[in-house]
Amino acid sequence: MPSSLLNLYGFTRAELGTLVAGWGLNAVHAARLWKYLYLERVVEFAAMEELPLRVRTRLEAETTLGLLATSRETRSSDGFTRKYLLALEDAHRIETVLMRYKGRTTACISSQVGCAMGCVFCATGQMGYTRHLTAGEIVAQAVHVDRVLWHTAEENPALSESDHSSPHHRHERLRNIVLMGMGEPLHNYDAVMKAVDILCDGAGMGLGAKKITLSTVGVVPGIIRMTDEKRQVCLAVSLHGATQAERAALVPAARKWTLDALMDACRYYTTKMDRRIFFEWTLIDGKNDGPDQAHAVGALLKGMAAQVNLIPLNPTSGYAGAPSNNAKKFQDILAGYGLPSTVRQRRGIDIGAGCGQLAVADASA
Repeated sequence: MPSSLLNLYGFTRAELGTLVAGWGLNAVHAARLWKYLYLERVVEFAAMEELPLRVRTRLEAETTLGLLATSRETRSSDGFTRKYLLALEDAHRIETVLMRYKGRTTACISSQVGCAMGCVFCATGQMGYTRHLTAGEIVAQAVHVDRVLWHTAEENPALSESDHSSPHHRHERLRNIVLMGMGEPLHNYDAVMKAVDILCDGAGMGLGAKKITLSTVGVVPGIIRMTDEKRQVCLAVSLHGATQAERAALVPAARKWTLDALMDACRYYTTKMDRRIFFEWTLIDGKNDGPDQAHAVGALLKGMAAQVNLIPLNPTSGYAGAPSNNAKKFQDILAGYGLPSTVRQRRGIDIGAGCGQLAVADASA
């Protein structure tokens, strides 16, 4: 059963101050506690030596650090990707991925145990939905990856501070997050956005909102709410089909939020936010990778502030589709409509860490 203890990673800095003040303690202790959580990366209250014993005793009695235990770590043969199977307090499990690219390190974060959206080519969708993650559980995944990077640096002290060419250089920090792991982020809107606020706090991990990308299957009310709240995270929309029928065959959520409604929400976003949207298109051989589909995408998105990310289909146990070799032809057609596009760099495919591959066979095992 879940513990009744308060997960400290689920508190904003202001809420942490309110908690400490409610205990009749000086606010300076909240500031020190925040530092221990996000800058010192402590794993136990005993390591918080600047906090008086009475404060640490109260913390141990009523709160938990909320760190996620690693059930399994898997490293890809590509040398740049690690996948972590993380255990939650209630025995459910989720997957989080660390990916290294030239000049940046990215964490792929989960927002739910499983997913209710049911996209046919997605392993998470195939496993079904169990529950939402709390804000603290979402934040703890980023903390986990940041701690991995911190320990990697500590294990390589001979590396020069100026040696930025090495992926293990001493001051490597997590600076990019993609909410593209298990789950639909906009289905768990409040917890996800609270986690974003915590991660972007300049006194903590200090991530820039524009360094966080949220990927949605097209939850229209969430896109509209993001827009009205002027959320600065980058928005990526999984499209995969350029007509209502084609999209609904791959993305069941399209039956609830139609393509027309989705496009209206996206135009509302780009107009009010004055920002572009990333549209994700998984290329499936013989289904949505031909010139007719490329022209349909171009016509659908023409004139919108948009970029198309083409994603080679990754293998999953529940979908028999084949990856496409038509990415370059698809890009050339999109360019004719004035639409920039990129082909997603494949990482961690051999360990099931690629786009659409995250899943836990038994999330509560």
